[in-house]
Amino acid sequence: MTLPPNGMFDFHQHFHDHIILWPEAGHVQGQELGDADWSLDQIAQPGYVAFKAVGKSGPIPPHRVRNMDGRPSTHYIIELISEESPSETDLPTVSNDLGSVTDTHLRY
Repeated sequence: MTLPPNGMFDFHQHFHDHIILWPEAGHVQGQELGDADWSLDQIAQPGYVAFKAVGKSGPIPPHRVRNMDGRPSTHYIIELISEESPSETDLPTVSNDLGSVTDTHLRY
């Protein structure tokens, strides 16, 4: 996913556990469908990796993301579609600590 400077990727869902890779630094915010607030704030350093278990109860709620930087931002989302999630429910995102995620509402 490459977002243009201050661009947005509209509402979508993730049905499978997935890995997010940030080759370069970036800053995005996320908003769940129906929310007035952009409650997810993600800041990534180069090499940031995160894993999200969606779980068997998925998908996670529809959400959209926007690039908070004045330059293009690219990150890769690898959905693990070949196996069923080992988790019954969605779990908090875990990462390699080369960034931060502040989530005041989203289950992402």
